[in-house]
Amino acid sequence: MATNGIYASALRSAIDGEVFGSTDPGFEAACLGFNLAHEFRPDIAVLPRSSRDVAAAVRHAADHGLAVHVQATGHGLGTQAHGGMLINTAGLQELDLDPETRSVRVGAGVRWSKVIAAAAPHGLAPLNGSSPDIGVVGYTMGGGMGPMGRTFGFAADHVTALRMVTASGDTLEVDAVREPELFWALRGGKCSVGIVTQLRFDLHPVAEVYGGGIFFAGQHAPELFHAFGPWARSLPESTTASMALLRLPDAPEFPEPLRGKTTVHLRYVHVGGDQQGAALLAPMRGTAGALVDMVAMMPYSLIGSVHQDPTDPMPAWDASLLLGSLDAGAIDALLETAGPQLRIPLILAELRHLGGAFARQPEHPNAVGRRDAAFAVNVVGPYAPPLREAVAASGLAVLGAMEPWSHGGPSINFRGFSWAPQDVRKAWEPGHVERLRRVKAGWDPDSRFRFGYQLD
Repeated sequence: MATNGIYASALRSAIDGEVFGSTDPGFEAACLGFNLAHEFRPDIAVLPRSSRDVAAAVRHAADHGLAVHVQATGHGLGTQAHGGMLINTAGLQELDLDPETRSVRVGAGVRWSKVIAAAAPHGLAPLNGSSPDIGVVGYTMGGGMGPMGRTFGFAADHVTALRMVTASGDTLEVDAVREPELFWALRGGKCSVGIVTQLRFDLHPVAEVYGGGIFFAGQHAPELFHAFGPWARSLPESTTASMALLRLPDAPEFPEPLRGKTTVHLRYVHVGGDQQGAALLAPMRGTAGALVDMVAMMPYSLIGSVHQDPTDPMPAWDASLLLGSLDAGAIDALLETAGPQLRIPLILAELRHLGGAFARQPEHPNAVGRRDAAFAVNVVGPYAPPLREAVAASGLAVLGAMEPWSHGGPSINFRGFSWAPQDVRKAWEPGHVERLRRVKAGWDPDSRFRFGYQLD
């Protein structure tokens, strides 16, 4: 586009960060996210260094009639940026931790690994995601379903304040007193009403947990998954667990017992001592012999070892469904479409146990939807061009089989490739949907921000 250079040149003099037109060296890197399946081709890419830079970029976009897209780590799918301005907030790396108040303030580019490392020396822990490599802000604005969630709830439940740049380029401080309706919507609504540049949230006095992963041979999937549902429902709120069918490629970076095989991966986190943690885990340990058992007392700084999510960028297709219940019929449906007897291209099909603190609203209610869901089922597959149709077909077959037990739709952080308004709306109760519509209309009536979903 001929005006790319004009857009970039005018903005460079207004901010401290970097600005790239589509033909400039560095443009591709500025647009790159973790999930390589999603292509971003904006007219201009901006790497701000501060909230002030973000505000100046938004004002510049408004002056030139540009739509604004946003990403930080690029793990979650946003609407594809074809044209307009992409603001990559990865450079907003401020972190200010107060051990006395057990709280931390972070910039929009901070990943959970940085918060975990800062909190650990004080015996504190955040409510990070299964992967410490994920960005704090995007994850939290979508709720944040982490490995201690049954004990403490969603990450969004513990946000106390945030800083946001509005569609007009103004910087706004938001909390339960200042703009309470916006505070409700941003925590769990993941709505594109503004760019959150800074977040403040509470930490928890957790220095270590009894946790880790256990890998079983895929042949034991039927007995393990049928045992998992009743066992998970018996667990106290101190314990959060999930179980996955895992198909790892035959590649040297994977350990020999798992390489090129279908296995069952049990993930377990107990906030408490090893004796109670081991006693609660004993029924699953006794269901089948383990290939690898890594569950033990561990410092919270190693929490990423529980799920062992990938850390290298890759193209991936993912989708999800919240479940109202999980009976034997639901397990049979999952095994019939994702079990070890099948040759399918999915890397992962998992069940996450919800309930406990996930089900309760915080002191200041937020927009996290479908809190009374019992479980979540998530599917992930590689999305290189030769596999795309097969991966999507396999993943949708799993979710279609689980539909009789559904509880609305996905959690908004796990909606994957589904951005159709009728699908997105299912992430919340109808009353929440109407409320989110009003917030969007009030704060971004011209739809300047395009990094979120459409409800209509």
